[in-house]
Amino acid sequence: MGTALAANRLDKTLALVVVALTTLVAVASWPSRAGAQPLFVHNGPFDANTVVELAQSLAKVPYVPPRTTLPEPIDNLSFDQYRDIRFRPSATIWAEPPHRFRLQLLPLGFLFKSPVEIALVDHGRAEHLRYRADLFTTGKVAPTLPSDDIGFSGFRLLYPINDARHFNEAAVFQGASYFRSLGRDQGFGLSARGLALRTGDSGGEEFPIFRAFWIETPARGSSRLVVHALLDSPSVAGAYRFEIEPGNDTGMLVQALLFPRVDLDQIGVAPETSMFMFSQNGRRNVDDFRPQVHDSDGLLMMNGHGEQIWRPLANPAKLQISVFGDHGPRGFGLMQRERNAADYQDFESNFERRPNLWVEPVGDWGPGAVILVEIPSDAEIHDNIVAFWRPRAVILRGTQFRTSYRLIWGGGEPKAAVSRVRVVATAHGRADAQAPTPQRRFVIDYSPTPEPHGRRSEPPHATVTATAGKIKHVVVSENPLTHGDRVTFVLDPNGAELSELRVDLKYDDGRTAEVWLYRWTKS
Repeated sequence: MGTALAANRLDKTLALVVVALTTLVAVASWPSRAGAQPLFVHNGPFDANTVVELAQSLAKVPYVPPRTTLPEPIDNLSFDQYRDIRFRPSATIWAEPPHRFRLQLLPLGFLFKSPVEIALVDHGRAEHLRYRADLFTTGKVAPTLPSDDIGFSGFRLLYPINDARHFNEAAVFQGASYFRSLGRDQGFGLSARGLALRTGDSGGEEFPIFRAFWIETPARGSSRLVVHALLDSPSVAGAYRFEIEPGNDTGMLVQALLFPRVDLDQIGVAPETSMFMFSQNGRRNVDDFRPQVHDSDGLLMMNGHGEQIWRPLANPAKLQISVFGDHGPRGFGLMQRERNAADYQDFESNFERRPNLWVEPVGDWGPGAVILVEIPSDAEIHDNIVAFWRPRAVILRGTQFRTSYRLIWGGGEPKAAVSRVRVVATAHGRADAQAPTPQRRFVIDYSPTPEPHGRRSEPPHATVTATAGKIKHVVVSENPLTHGDRVTFVLDPNGAELSELRVDLKYDDGRTAEVWLYRWTKS
């Protein structure tokens, strides 16, 4: 099982971009001449406005999709053939000390058929990096690579994130506008995107792509690196700047300036994409020896009203979209709170080492909503969870939209979240076999926190509400295994197909607990 699973995941990126790559509109034929000239990246001066001016100009003309037909023999590579192509270590960029970053380029092929242009920027000048076959090595199953300049599918940054003596993958940009990172002692899991458009829409989602990257040569010994990117899609063009600082938690400051080709009313800012298959919170139609399988188990939100909200994830029977209205959000992100390997029993996938991804707005984002999209899935190779911010106002064609935020990849959570009583587990199951209608019992466990006066105070009071059905048998008790509080209650749907549940836990001693939200649906 382990070998097949590891092969299917292909660093967790291949499956999540298959929909994006197959959705791109039309394809251009591969140029017959060798060494096709780059469209966006050119040798010469480069400054902060270079990509902005490119995006602004691009938005004024009709969208032209990238070519997605590769030359033989790499046009139809299998998974094993693609995996057999590796960047030559001796060709690594910035390999000499005391540089703390290493840069390696990623080949086209398999699911990655849209070429991106890449340039290095040094002292205000850009230099286009040309593809050469000898930049890569091939094993026994990979074919001979083309000699023409076909471009790359993306790149990866290496950094001594775990050990000063070894360089590990710290960030990867590959496929549509997807990128990923992680913190110390973690493995890759969820991904981020530059932009989401019409996610969950019945008419189909639009996947913007990064067409070109300009990577600034970091100062020797620096722990920060800057990447510029040009985004393009039928609906919008955009200029992005990423300031990346790997560490115990890897931080990314993202600045984006968008130029819409059409009115944008279903935009997703700072989108995250993850996987949730099952847990104690739901094992519908599960036939698996493992107790849990997920890269993230909940959506954490800190809204502009001062509430901290925890929404456990689900693998629903039908597509469901949850909208959490807000004004001036303080942050949101998909979290992996379960960090005990024994609760997964999968010692190859190591789900307990998946990173959290926290989005922290820079400035006031104003009115809008955090959107959570949960997509039915029957295989863990598919990322079926998406979360993003949607501004309330439509972004009109011909205008500009500027946004900035920080991404924090790691095992921890925001300091404000850690200081509160947090939800650590959610489970539910059938409540009463003798009841005339099916009922559900919910069990919510909270983290133990020090008593303000050093002794056990009165139990908190739980207020449980439902938009449909009836709540009964609410009990608050101490979990003897964790010494945290446990809330149990029964939902009688009373014929309802869907009910939004909420639990508020109030303490008399001054402690605050996060709000628990959940959408129950009839299977």
